[in-house]
Amino acid sequence: MGVLMLVRHGQASFGTAHYDVLSSRGVRQSRKVAETLAGYGVSPTSLIHGGMRRQQETAEQMLLGAPAWELEPETDDRWRELDHMAVMDAYPTVTDRDREQLASGSMELRAFYELYAKATARWTSGAYDADYPESFADFIGRVRSAIGHAARKAGERRTAVVVTSGGPIAAASAMLTEVGEEPRRLSAAWARFNAVMVNASVTRVVVGSSGARLLTFNEHAALDRELVTYR
Repeated sequence: MGVLMLVRHGQASFGTAHYDVLSSRGVRQSRKVAETLAGYGVSPTSLIHGGMRRQQETAEQMLLGAPAWELEPETDDRWRELDHMAVMDAYPTVTDRDREQLASGSMELRAFYELYAKATARWTSGAYDADYPESFADFIGRVRSAIGHAARKAGERRTAVVVTSGGPIAAASAMLTEVGEEPRRLSAAWARFNAVMVNASVTRVVVGSSGARLLTFNEHAALDRELVTYR
C-alpha cells in the first residue's frame, strides 16, 4: 500500500498586485509542515507540484524545511488551481468596478467571498459551461487524471507528496467520498471541502489494490496557531 499526501500551498499574497507568490507567513507554513512530517518519519519517494508560482515556491520551501528529502521536484500543471478570476468575471451581475477591484486586489474581503460563493455555485452547476474557459467538468477531469498519475507514483510502500491548491484537493476529496462520476454530483461536496481548507494542510490518500481511498482531510495540527490561515 502506498500513500499520497496532498499539501495545500502556503499562504499567497492575497490582496496585492502579485498574488501568486508566498507571503512571509506562507514561507514559514511551508517549512513547518515539511519539518513536522519529516519529524514523524515521512520520507517521500516523489514530490510533485502544480505549475503556479505559489505551488512551486511551497515545494521549494518544504525541501528547505526537510533537508533530508533529497528529491527532484516534478511539475504537473494538472494540479493548478481553478481560474477563480475567470469564474467570477463570468458571473452575470459583476460590474466593471467589481472587475477593477478584483484585478487590483482591493475588493473588500466579505464582498469577495460572497461573489466567489455565488460565482462558483454557477460554475459547478454545469448549466453555463460555454461561459468559462474551463468548465467544472473539465476541471474535475484534469484533477482525476492528475490523481491517477500521482497514485502510480505512490505505489507499494512509497509516498508521493503533491503540492497543489484548495480547489484540486477539494475535488480529489469529493471524488473519493461521493458515489458516481458525474461532475454535478460532486459540486456540493466540492464546495464544502473547498470552504475550509487551511494553507499548508495535509490530506492523505491511501493507494492499494482496490484503488485510492481518502484517509484524512485538511490536517493542520503541525501549524502553530498564528500560522493557521485559510486565504
